Amino acid sequence: MPDTTEQALPAAPPRRVQPALSATQLTKRYGDVVALDDLSFALAPGTITAFLGPNGAGKTTTLRLVLGLAEPTAGSALVFGRPYRALAAPSRRVGAVLESGDFDPGRSGRNHLRALALAARVGFDRVEEVLALVELTAAADRRVRTYSLGMRQRLGLAGALLGDPELLILDEPANGLDPAGVHWLRGFLRQFAEGGGTVLISSHVLAEVAQTADVVLILSRGHLVAQQRVGELPDPARTLESLYLELTTSEAS
Repeated sequence: MPDTTEQALPAAPPRRVQPALSATQLTKRYGDVVALDDLSFALAPGTITAFLGPNGAGKTTTLRLVLGLAEPTAGSALVFGRPYRALAAPSRRVGAVLESGDFDPGRSGRNHLRALALAARVGFDRVEEVLALVELTAAADRRVRTYSLGMRQRLGLAGALLGDPELLILDEPANGLDPAGVHWLRGFLRQFAEGGGTVLISSHVLAEVAQTADVVLILSRGHLVAQQRVGELPDPARTLESLYLELTTSEAS
């Protein structure tokens, strides 16, 4: 008689999750100056990652390479498995803020966002949604020249959110925010990540990063000198500061 004993099927291999952003041996040289050297990392969906490093460490260079604003000398950067420029609708996948002052000071906040919405083919109803998200509705009709630095940061974030992206790339997003604004930003980014979004920020504020980020990447002189999960530090704020100073000071000396 045939054997009718049930046999266990082999376990299916674990499903590989595509990184939201990855860099492989990313290198950028300007003549004899090496701005970035052999940088590799990957961002898992649903996480907040912070770039840390002194001025000139290569943080902004990395962000520009990821967003296709500069060409790498070697290596590659991929967003959802493709170069940023190859994305069919980049504003619907990636929202980025690299310059907090990139506004026409004579426009109102609402008109600034409407101009961006037209370029991205996004409806004006989304403009009202993002104004509410960043808590700028009450100031939306004021000219940007009257905005504080913190308000301009919020306006930049609103622009990045217009396409309802899956990935946020923010350069010094807490700069100019008061303590209440920093607290708001921290909660907003955490909620974004918990909803499945991915965040990459650059920052100098170590104490805030310790409360916000899941992972830190520490750069010094164009090199990645550490990749650390914040939750694995025994005392995140104090230990992160010690680790940062130890690595960046030794690199500079």
